[in-house]
Amino acid sequence: MSKNQTTTCQSEKTDSANLADKADSMRIGKGKSTRRAYGFDEIALVPGSVTYDLELCDISFQLGKHKLGMPIIASAMDSVVDANIAAVMGKLGGLAVLNLQGIQTRYEHTDEVYSKVTTCDNQSFVSVMQELYSAPIQEKLISKRIEEIKAKGVLAAVSVTPNVAEKYGPLAVKAGCDVLVVQSTVTGVKHHSVSGAASLDLAKFCKQVSVPVIVGNCVTYEIALALMETGVAGILVGIGPGAACTSRSVLGIGIPMATAIADCSAAREQFVSENGQRPLIIADGGMVVGGDICKAIACGADAVMIGSPIARAKEAPGRGFHWGMATPSPVLPRGTRIKVGTSGTLEQILLGPAHIDDGTQNLTGALKTSMSTLGASNISQMQQVEVVIAPSILTEGKVFQNAQHLGMGRS
Repeated sequence: MSKNQTTTCQSEKTDSANLADKADSMRIGKGKSTRRAYGFDEIALVPGSVTYDLELCDISFQLGKHKLGMPIIASAMDSVVDANIAAVMGKLGGLAVLNLQGIQTRYEHTDEVYSKVTTCDNQSFVSVMQELYSAPIQEKLISKRIEEIKAKGVLAAVSVTPNVAEKYGPLAVKAGCDVLVVQSTVTGVKHHSVSGAASLDLAKFCKQVSVPVIVGNCVTYEIALALMETGVAGILVGIGPGAACTSRSVLGIGIPMATAIADCSAAREQFVSENGQRPLIIADGGMVVGGDICKAIACGADAVMIGSPIARAKEAPGRGFHWGMATPSPVLPRGTRIKVGTSGTLEQILLGPAHIDDGTQNLTGALKTSMSTLGASNISQMQQVEVVIAPSILTEGKVFQNAQHLGMGRS
């Protein structure tokens, strides 16, 4: 290397170090340092020099021993998943997660319960839901719902919270569940209890359970890495971005999704370099249109978990409504009920053909088209595409759409 080249390299390193120091020294005031974080609406994906035919783009991904045809998972929310949705989702190539602590396992017959949730007014719905969700979980229904899904010939995935994972997890596995999700608003690796009771030992739990365990939710590098070290098959990334979630206003916590995914995927790469195994990064929440899913994967996600787009399916149990998992909390609700309407069948939403121009239908078609344009033939290559900060990406040149509430400007 010549003297000039050496000087240039040293200068570039110095500039990089100065930029890093400047980023580290950002403050919101003299007493609090901070850093900038980005959401999906603030970034854009950059085309490369290669393009592909859509047919050459592979959007499948591996979850344990199971290969899934699309990187889309339906959220474990009562407005989104029941046995019927799980069956349709599975046959289309995706995966749906059933909430084992919701309506489906508290009531043998659910039609009347869903009617009460979807017909009450906005002033009373929290009280109505608190009452409905106070009914006890029936263990026989845990087995029954899983058996109903398995009878459809698809994978059965179910969700439990950490405090009951050891109680209901083995029961679910015995009933035939294929994937177990241990999920709470915020998941850490250690919990301090006033009673002194031990928290869930994830490492021990993963060894005891004979199916892939996905755990969440988290948004930081450190926690993601610590969770991966317990032996989980994947982690859910996202706190508060869901359409029906109010955790960000109630609790003030969360990190915008683009940054959260990038941070957690960096932890995954560190884990791979040290252990050889590659846990999944599953972006959870905040994705409404196809472009959001494309950006999530470009930021490092292997798959996405979505709720409100699937709640709009004709087959969805929520009947055009969608509500947060923590809405019926008896002490501090952290979700609301929103009207999402019904836009088409689940097949239209996932596979098309789209009859709406706003990106809410044919989500897999959008992903494949984006990948083909960006020069990514599979999910791994999609994770490597260039991402730029682009705060005007959704507004530039869209004056008429916004004014007329069309396409990208539809509210």
